[in-house]
Amino acid sequence: MTTRVLKWMTVAVITGVLAACASSNSGNVYSRDEARKAQTVKTGVVESVRSVKLEGTKSPVGTIAGGAIGGIAGSSVGGGKGSAIAAVIGAVAGGLAGSAAEEVATRKNAYEITVKLDGGGLVAIVQEADEQFNAGERVRIVESGGTSRVSH
Repeated sequence: MTTRVLKWMTVAVITGVLAACASSNSGNVYSRDEARKAQTVKTGVVESVRSVKLEGTKSPVGTIAGGAIGGIAGSSVGGGKGSAIAAVIGAVAGGLAGSAAEEVATRKNAYEITVKLDGGGLVAIVQEADEQFNAGERVRIVESGGTSRVSH
């Protein structure tokens, strides 16, 4: 197997790992800790829906993976001390690139949903754009432990 093929296989595996590590901010996804706990439910009417972006994750995984790939790629350049220097430069550049790639790969579309509550008051909740909401629609807001979700 050539070095080039090995590098591309490594990039593909790391991309898959980064995608799998992305957490969900969907109104339909609950963490294990949220299961079997009482939640408060409020009702209201959607006032407005605005498209927003959820920033991607910035964990050490992208930096480390990018650094490893960059170090391997850099070490194949030159020989002797030149190879070692290229490996270090490649690792640093790869780490920066890997961190940026992780953030972009895990960025998600979301909605800022503003709801006029039946009891009075106005709340805005941001969650992943995996379910459509429209102004004038009746919705529920489910709250538990500082987390709120909008649902139909």
